[in-house]
Amino acid sequence: MTKNKINNIDKLGSLIFILLTILFICLLFFNKSFLNWTFERHHNILSWYIRPLFLIPFCYFSYKRKLTGIFMTIFFLLTSMFWFPKPTNVSTQVNEFLNLEQKFLLNSPFYTKLIGIFIVFISLWGLSKALWKRNLKLGIAVLVLIAISKMFGSVIFAGEVGKSIFIPAIIGLVVCILGIYILFYTSKKND
Repeated sequence: MTKNKINNIDKLGSLIFILLTILFICLLFFNKSFLNWTFERHHNILSWYIRPLFLIPFCYFSYKRKLTGIFMTIFFLLTSMFWFPKPTNVSTQVNEFLNLEQKFLLNSPFYTKLIGIFIVFISLWGLSKALWKRNLKLGIAVLVLIAISKMFGSVIFAGEVGKSIFIPAIIGLVVCILGIYILFYTSKKND
């Protein structure tokens, strides 16, 4: 297969996952039943721990310059909210935090939702761009900035209950940094 054909397949694959991601976001914003169903499962703390781990393949595909892999990972990261069953027991902090997040998605003006999407997009673009250019230090710096911003923003948004994401965020950050170092040096040897 020619390089041009591989690039065209990669672009087509990325377009499919971009469209699936937009569909998922629209369902969350405009379908209350789907939003409720998703958030019932998102109360399962396992989804909180798995979500940051998607940044490892995201960084890998950015380093390898594979658009389909990048957008596929974003789609899976977002949909992982509902991969786990609805939990039987939920901590008060987790419940309060997710109720606030759900109310934000249901009741806030559309432009504030767009601002949130834009911030996430810019963060992921910065991380991808750094690794696309093979700049590991900048990539790690962006990753740390994303984690700190997520924790800081959660406390500003939700007050004390926003701290409920700290442990998953910190564990996810440490695992991601280790994973990225391993992938970076393994890939560098193979390039």
